[in-house]
Amino acid sequence: MVREQLEARGIANTGVLDAMGEVPRERFVPDRLAPRAYDDEPLPISEGQTISQPYIVAAMIDSALVGPTDRVLEVGTGSGYGAAVLSRVVAEVVSVERHPSLSETAAVRLNALGYDNVEVVVGDGSLGYAERAPYDAVIVTAAGPGVPRALVEQLAEGGRLVMPIERAANDQHLIRATLRDGLLGEEDLGAVRFVPLIGAQGWPAQASTRTRAR
Repeated sequence: MVREQLEARGIANTGVLDAMGEVPRERFVPDRLAPRAYDDEPLPISEGQTISQPYIVAAMIDSALVGPTDRVLEVGTGSGYGAAVLSRVVAEVVSVERHPSLSETAAVRLNALGYDNVEVVVGDGSLGYAERAPYDAVIVTAAGPGVPRALVEQLAEGGRLVMPIERAANDQHLIRATLRDGLLGEEDLGAVRFVPLIGAQGWPAQASTRTRAR
């Protein structure tokens, strides 16, 4: 996976590559899908959600420009896989999940596997988690109509936010937004497909029927 899916597509950050090689992805998918855990595609989990394909996980962490002293907010815990990978690259991860069942399962799994620098909380991810702000980076694993203001307000100076944005129907682009002197500069990192970001500063709940692949 690391060689053929990540390095071959330009992921060169050794910290990210080492983390992707270390975290046992098969422990974060349903048992029946364990033989496909390292396939180059997203896989379904519960609550109509998915675990992102390995390349997307690595690319988002790489794009966030994170390092070993950073505190990172992840929006959309899902299975906990992304948080586990992040935890090997940064100092601290706070991960917000709106589905209590996913949050509970992920927290138990992460604790059992020894990822003790991850805190999983239940909440509206579009509002972030102000209690632990500011964050050096925010990674959002669902597509919103724009960058939630609440997440920008929780970024540290120089902080990076990486998330997919859907400004036109079925046209999502991964962006990196960097906060400098109170201004947010955006870079387009390319087309993607993610589940919708449901919440007060995302899509309304009925948008859950939108694109589901990521």
